[in-house]
Amino acid sequence: MRDITAQGSNVEEAIQNALTNLETTRDKVEVEVLDEGKKGIFGIGSRLAMVKVIEKEDGIQVAIDYLLDIATKMGAEITIDVEEIGKDVKLQIKGDSLGLLIGKHGQTLNALQYLTQLIANKTTSQYKNIIVNVGDYRERRHETLVLLANKMADKALKTKRAVHLEPMPSFERKIIHAILSENEQIETHSEGRDPYRYIVIKPVKK
Repeated sequence: MRDITAQGSNVEEAIQNALTNLETTRDKVEVEVLDEGKKGIFGIGSRLAMVKVIEKEDGIQVAIDYLLDIATKMGAEITIDVEEIGKDVKLQIKGDSLGLLIGKHGQTLNALQYLTQLIANKTTSQYKNIIVNVGDYRERRHETLVLLANKMADKALKTKRAVHLEPMPSFERKIIHAILSENEQIETHSEGRDPYRYIVIKPVKK
């Protein structure tokens, strides 16, 4: 993180001088007022305002560095492409030995996404939704969830009993809920506590 001390005829001017030198914007820094300055009388006894401006830590970059470090320690050489749209930040991982980062049923990848999101949002008030993808895993997983949702909904209707799915992260549960929300014959809800929270699919009572 960079910091700079700057002066101006008043505090705001001092801050702007610092931002210009750092080539950044107000929302990306923290400001410490060292001296509010003094106008004086006819210029006599006047004193410039002084501030210390410190760049905030870039949570996204810290999260990327974390993923790169973890991948290296796991024996995978990777690169990460970043796509940011509003609050959504997609970190697309490319490289070799990517299966190590996915794990069984995506458990390792989901854990990495959870930790990366915590890191990225640790130093900012502007929440970011981090999506970590390895290859086309998320797309393939979505297809799997669509098939699973419809299959279990059919089972619930045939047996006329509630079906409990395996525990899954919240963003995957949202996919299941969304897929089945259009089926008027069944209803869904979640039970349990994370990380063991799961979906219950059951026929609608008539």
